[in-house]
Amino acid sequence: MKAAVVNDPSQPPQYLDFAQPQAQPGEVMVTVRGAALSQLVRAQACAKHYSSPKPPFVPGADGVGVLDNGERVYFAFPRNPVGAMAERVAVSADCVVAIADGIDDLTAAAIANPGMSSWAALTERAGFEPGESVLINGATGASGRLAIQIARHLGAGRIVVTGRNPATEPELLALGADRFIPLQQDEQSLAAQLRAEMDAGIDVVLDYLWGPSAAAILRAADGHAPGQAARRVRFVNIGSLGGANMELPASALRSSGLELLGSGLGSVSNAALVRCIGQLLQAIPVAGLHVAAIARPLEQVSRAWVDDSLQERIVFVP
Repeated sequence: MKAAVVNDPSQPPQYLDFAQPQAQPGEVMVTVRGAALSQLVRAQACAKHYSSPKPPFVPGADGVGVLDNGERVYFAFPRNPVGAMAERVAVSADCVVAIADGIDDLTAAAIANPGMSSWAALTERAGFEPGESVLINGATGASGRLAIQIARHLGAGRIVVTGRNPATEPELLALGADRFIPLQQDEQSLAAQLRAEMDAGIDVVLDYLWGPSAAAILRAADGHAPGQAARRVRFVNIGSLGGANMELPASALRSSGLELLGSGLGSVSNAALVRCIGQLLQAIPVAGLHVAAIARPLEQVSRAWVDDSLQERIVFVP
């Protein structure tokens, strides 16, 4: 069969022949109709993610396809070495979920991974309750924009967002954010604005950036009256686009109500992540969730992989 194949992690995948997998006990075969190019897939393909397989392999964490019985499904975590960017994949039976007729393949494939990141972080890791306030660190990308929509759909009382580009503020507010804090400002001004929001009450932080901006948020969480316990703040790291490491003083934890969590592969079971995506797909028509996406033939994978001109999320179609 044809597939996108990684032989060298330093190079884009190539459109090549690859052995078709056969279903093992507990698995189903899926004929792929679309597989999205996400930050996770990019990191796995270039050996920069803790879950990266060894070459040669087919990249792709999830997608949309059809079971042998004709049922259209979303699927995730196909068995290595054949990821989703192939004509056929073998997937654990508990890692597929049916797709409603009103949701097209492109939308389902494109929205699943970025939408799952905040849905799982809120419901599986943070134990989010309706009415709570959420701060989204790094809300200008596809995942962050969906996080605004999802937090609002799940009942957030107030949503504060950060981003590097101030020009995105009107768009983020239109999606449901209540306040935008630009990250490109002097350190003291940023600290003051974050401290003001923490003092006003933030219950959950969804962090897509890590690095300096996350450190600033953590430092801002220690304000409270002498002799009183600080407000509980569940800080959930989802990504590290702002840096893989940061300095965290021990006193930041002792002097605050911070609870540090992560949300990703390993912190949530595969079955639970797929369950979250099933809930996300059901919410698309109700909440009006949307993500900018564009389809590209899988045979163009090498060229599209490095095409920086595309703002939409790419979905490869075999």
